[in-house]
Amino acid sequence: MKILLLGGSSFLGRAYAAEALARGHQVTTFNRGRSAGDLPGVEAVRGDRDSAGDLARLVDGRRWDAVVDTSAQQPAQAALAAGLLRERAGHYTVVSSVHAFADWPARVIDEDSPRHPCPADTPPGQPPSTALKAGCERAVLTGFGAERSLVLNSGLLIGPHENGGRLPWWLERMARGGRVLAPGDPQRTMQVIDVRDFAAFGLDLLTAGTAGRFITTAPPGRLSFGEWLETCRAVAGTADTELVWVADGPLLAEGPDRVDPWSELPLWAPDLPEMAGTWLADTGRAEAAGLHCRPFTETARDTWEWLRTRGPAEDTDAEGRKGRPGAPVRQGIEPGKEQRLLAAFG
Repeated sequence: MKILLLGGSSFLGRAYAAEALARGHQVTTFNRGRSAGDLPGVEAVRGDRDSAGDLARLVDGRRWDAVVDTSAQQPAQAALAAGLLRERAGHYTVVSSVHAFADWPARVIDEDSPRHPCPADTPPGQPPSTALKAGCERAVLTGFGAERSLVLNSGLLIGPHENGGRLPWWLERMARGGRVLAPGDPQRTMQVIDVRDFAAFGLDLLTAGTAGRFITTAPPGRLSFGEWLETCRAVAGTADTELVWVADGPLLAEGPDRVDPWSELPLWAPDLPEMAGTWLADTGRAEAAGLHCRPFTETARDTWEWLRTRGPAEDTDAEGRKGRPGAPVRQGIEPGKEQRLLAAFG
């Protein structure tokens, strides 16, 4: 098949490109060439998806069997691409998110749960919002047609080349050794999916010409937060790496050392009503369609190997946290704050 990837160079797009090439498909990528290099073997077309002129140049003289859109953040972007590609491709996959559902993360969701009421014709340049993903979905379904469109509502993606910094942060924290603040309940389950499994499932559906919607993440109850941290410790920890579990309450107490859920201690989702459905999305439809998820141990090991071999891709900021050079640090607790909390509650 001839497949067009809108994006195609970093993390999820890269995983799609690698899997498609391994299956013998012809792959075109369309991106600005800023996030990462394209994989050898793809036809790389440079351009800005916000530019009608760049998109017109992309489609000039080209046709594809299918499109995979991993980079739409604004409904106007999705609408422009779907409109121009409607007569140039037979199938359109748009990667959305569980964020598109109005009830998530407070409630359990399935594919029929209500989505945020963001319209397909939302003007461009909107400030970042979880509702925009719902608008992107509507733009594709409107512009390309529901009978030829596939919506994948992604859960939390992890794995090699991760650009969200969540699994890498925990692995690198374990590698620094010492007492590690482990938040909340170790028995609380979580839902994360290896980016390579997501791409493989998406390509299975694409090659079958499947239309519709699938919540695409690991089945609920498959992995606990305790298993997550113990695996990270086993994979990357030192001889003195020790997990110190602290309950939700002290970490959420108001004060200068209150910990922000999800970001300061990545993927920590405390037992709060507004987060009750975080790790309980219904994946029955995807499982019935053939979704396969590899063991987390394999993902952690492969991600750690990538982190150790990728070269000097990170700098340390003044607080000892890590991030891409020139980019804001998005994940991780400040080391001094972690030590204060361990001294107080550990």
